[in-house]
Amino acid sequence: MSEEMSERRATGAPGPPPDGGPPFAECVLCREPTEYPESYKGITLCPVCEWREAERTACSG
Repeated sequence: MSEEMSERRATGAPGPPPDGGPPFAECVLCREPTEYPESYKGITLCPVCEWREAERTACSG
C-alpha cells in the first residue's frame, strides 16, 4: 500500500477519482472511491468492502 493511500485511510479523507473519468461516489464504509458514478442511487461500496460484505452475508454451511 502506498504511503499516500495509508495516510488517506488514517485521516478518513477521500482520495481523488481513479484515473480520470467521471467523479466516482465514495464508499459508505471506508470513503474510498468506488466503481459507481456520483449519480448512482443507493448504497455504494468499494470493491474491497463489497467483497467483505459478500463474505459476511454468505451462507456458511
